[in-house]
Amino acid sequence: MITPHFMPEFPIGQLSRKTGVSVRTIRYYESIGLLPVARRSGGNQRLYTASHGERLQFIRHCREFGFSLEEIREMVQLGSDQARSCSEIDQIACRRLEEVKRKIVRLRGLQAELERIIAGCQGGQMDSCQILSSLADHRQCLHPEHGGIDEDEHHWRE
Repeated sequence: MITPHFMPEFPIGQLSRKTGVSVRTIRYYESIGLLPVARRSGGNQRLYTASHGERLQFIRHCREFGFSLEEIREMVQLGSDQARSCSEIDQIACRRLEEVKRKIVRLRGLQAELERIIAGCQGGQMDSCQILSSLADHRQCLHPEHGGIDEDEHHWRE
């Protein structure tokens, strides 16, 4: 795509500063097709437009919400058809919300367990440190929601 001369263009460093996205990440997004390929100057310098910045802001905001690159790609593709129903976008967002809710439950379990472990610390010597002891032996935990082992079998889940 050739950019009309009246549309301002700027180099990758300026795009990076404007969006807060690193140069390396911008190049990566371009290489995987998430960001449209930039026009090249006569000196082979990438030249970006405001639309690149808008796309990067969208990607960055999606990443802050925890959407995967594949989910973002799908939303970008779906969003390019303005006449299409947004139901598929709704489904993607709803799946993300459910993941967030599950993580919140897990984090609350972690919080409660850490509070309990810390409260049990007597400030003694390392050989009797309740915090180290609890972190070394998951069976001492009261909240299996935060774990990485199967509480029934006391081994690592696959």
